[in-house]
Amino acid sequence: MSDKKMSSSRRQHLKSLMLQIAQGFIEAEAIQAEEDKNSYMDENVPSLSVPGSMQELQIEDLKIKLQDLKGKFRKPVLKKVRMSADAMLQALLGSKHKVSMDLRSNLKQVKKEVKEEVKDAADWRKNIEDKAGMDGRKKMFESDP
Repeated sequence: MSDKKMSSSRRQHLKSLMLQIAQGFIEAEAIQAEEDKNSYMDENVPSLSVPGSMQELQIEDLKIKLQDLKGKFRKPVLKKVRMSADAMLQALLGSKHKVSMDLRSNLKQVKKEVKEEVKDAADWRKNIEDKAGMDGRKKMFESDP
């Protein structure tokens, strides 16, 4: 039984040899996969058309940089400002156009008819009291025509 057992140093040595062989296989597979990919790309994918002049390359590079810069900066939060209507119109139209906007002139004016309606309501209540009962109904029919 002791003949079948391996020493720990021998076992470690064999383990490291197996790992070295496996690592070699993995590297060989990676190289083969890269070669397969390159041959497939050569067969099936057309070659890229590269811009002819250096200026076109620079323009493309500047466009890419511009896109990057747009993404980096945030728009500032605008503060609320109180402005009169006249100041707002002057800011929109410029100093040449002087337009004054009197908003109060556009408001509807309320007449004093509302108070008269309230008086009519009081009279209506008195009329109801007067017309209450049978005598009141006779008066109502006699006064209508």
